[in-house]
Amino acid sequence: MKVLIIEDEKPAYENLVEELMQTEENIQSISSCSSVDESIKWLSENQQPDLILMDIQLSDGLSFNIFKSCNISCPVIFTTAFDKYLTQAFDYNSIDYLLKPIGQHKLRTAIRKYKNLQNHFVNNHTALFDYLNNHDKKKSRIIVKKGLEFQTVKLEDVVYFFTEHKLVFLVDKDNRKYLADKNNLSDLEEELDKNVFYRANRKYIINANFIKRFKPLERSKISVELLLQLNEEIIVSQENAASFKKWISEL
Repeated sequence: MKVLIIEDEKPAYENLVEELMQTEENIQSISSCSSVDESIKWLSENQQPDLILMDIQLSDGLSFNIFKSCNISCPVIFTTAFDKYLTQAFDYNSIDYLLKPIGQHKLRTAIRKYKNLQNHFVNNHTALFDYLNNHDKKKSRIIVKKGLEFQTVKLEDVVYFFTEHKLVFLVDKDNRKYLADKNNLSDLEEELDKNVFYRANRKYIINANFIKRFKPLERSKISVELLLQLNEEIIVSQENAASFKKWISEL
């Protein structure tokens, strides 16, 4: 396996090399770059590596700029001390996002993910690149935060999204609550499948597959009951009642 490490901090680079060599993988070569410009030059003059470990904040800018000048077709594992780039990283054929300091367990898990994908696509990195792009476009998962770590939840398992104290949360079919990596419900609404999710009101977005029943209220409002019990009633306003009926009748 040929690996390219893009990292501008020498201690961090040396740590990655040491951890890589202890993964017991067949590492044939490890190349290195320390800036956006150097990385662009290296990628334009050399054959694509099998895997890239890429820091995000480099001395001459964000490593995302490399993708604007190079057609990178191999998987990328992003390595950074900041979690604020997580969502953006998945726009650039990322298969993992590791927060520094990077220990042996984190790296082994990421390499294992790479190997599993490699085996699935029979070493065809072009197919893998297409898979990563198409997978992202389908928006079949959403990134959530659990403690200090991030993970993904299948959108098909989300019963509802709600906002509280200016944060966006989701509850899945097992009644587990997660903090969603979204700024607000309006931005989230734009990314969701309109045939599945409906913005019931300012606080809730609901999944049609988990609606148990609904009933009319006074002033043409609608009360929606989900398969999971909530502490409050979900009310569709008079203004949105017609669109809700149209939406649910077309499912």
